[in-house]
Amino acid sequence: MPDDVPQAAAIRIQGKLADSAREILAGNVAPATPRDAATVMLLRQASAGLKVYMLRRQPSMAFAPGAFVFPGGSVDPRDADEQVAWTGPDAAEWGRIFDAPAELARALVCAAVRETFEESGVLLAGESATSVVADTTSDDWEADRHALLDRSVSLAELLSRRGLVLRADLLRPWSRWITPVLEPRRFDTRFFAAALPAGQRTRDVGGEASEVAWVAPAEALQAGERGEIRLFPPTRQSPLSPMQWDIGCDRRRRQREIFAPCPVQGDRAQFHRPSDLVSAPTPAISTLNPSAA
Repeated sequence: MPDDVPQAAAIRIQGKLADSAREILAGNVAPATPRDAATVMLLRQASAGLKVYMLRRQPSMAFAPGAFVFPGGSVDPRDADEQVAWTGPDAAEWGRIFDAPAELARALVCAAVRETFEESGVLLAGESATSVVADTTSDDWEADRHALLDRSVSLAELLSRRGLVLRADLLRPWSRWITPVLEPRRFDTRFFAAALPAGQRTRDVGGEASEVAWVAPAEALQAGERGEIRLFPPTRQSPLSPMQWDIGCDRRRRQREIFAPCPVQGDRAQFHRPSDLVSAPTPAISTLNPSAA
């Protein structure tokens, strides 16, 4: 085990997954290549406290069936379109945060905005650098959302036709998680946080979700501990941790990475994560200001 990874951060796995981990780490089987992905924790301030928007994946889904997750998904090749109308920190600046090329950073930010609209109906865009779309619940907006889902239109095309600019300044980088090497489907996921824009409303958009809800982070954690809902480590360990919800500070949170599984004694294996996020003050990303419920 690496010296800088605490034992307490390990999550044990058993059976076939442990066998798979040993085969991969022994070099007998090549691990799957992670797909770049983006996930957004959408927040709002309710009278009872902070709430986060979550959806339950359909039980029939190949990846994380039945789990409660945040809106997100894989990067689409068209998310890297340089013609996308954009305001806020540029792709090069996001690339420095993610330690990624500017093209990939642009695609991750666009994927975050696109997936949020597809899976919640909330669009982080406006007519200018200081405005945000007020309402996206009409039939014509729903048609646009479906066009994104069936890939008949790209985010850049949608924003151009609507005369809108992507509000990159409304996103806050949060963390990074990479699916362990033993999994057949792997993702290199960057987590973002964003406040629900004033005037916009989420809605049950169906598709990959069997249900959606605004929940208090602590309540979600407790429900997961009781076994009432299924929470995967990236959701449980980082974004829902009560110590993480300081949304008033103006800072960027550096990425967190999941390390590769390491076989241990018997029929068990472990994968590890760093205990803490590394934060650095940066004034370029605006402070979150969740809308009141």
